[in-house]
Order: sequence, then C-alpha cells, then structure tokens
Amino acid sequence: MEVKIRLFATLREGRGKVLSKDFEAGVTPGLIIEDLGIPEEEVAILLVNGRDGDLEQALEDGDVVSIFPPVGGG
Repeated sequence: MEVKIRLFATLREGRGKVLSKDFEAGVTPGLIIEDLGIPEEEVAILLVNGRDGDLEQALEDGDVVSIFPPVGGG
C-alpha cells in the first residue's frame, strides 16, 4: 500500500519534502518514523490526513502522514 509522507523544517534535511513509499498493510506512523531514521523525540506534531495522529494507529492505502519537529524561536 502507498503512503504519502510530508516532512517539515529540519526533518526535510537529507530526506526531502514529500515522499511516497510502499509499505506492508498494518504499517503505523511510528514504524514510518523509525524507517526514516527520525528519533521519536524529534516529532512534535503528527498528523494523519490532516488530523491528530497516533504513532500506533494503522494506516490505510493513500493516507498522508505529516511530521513536524519542535519549533523554537522567540
């Protein structure tokens, strides 16, 4: 099944902005984050199809996962 992954800010470095990857059924955002080599502590916001997501929720074909790092500034 194909899942679209959108990365933001520092998470794009060396990975790209938008990825489309094929995964086996039952993949979760947590497994995708691990597959991309992103430490969980670098994920501040996780959206699935534009809504709050959970690291353990099962994804479906065509889902869009958006991953945001913590944002600093001031």
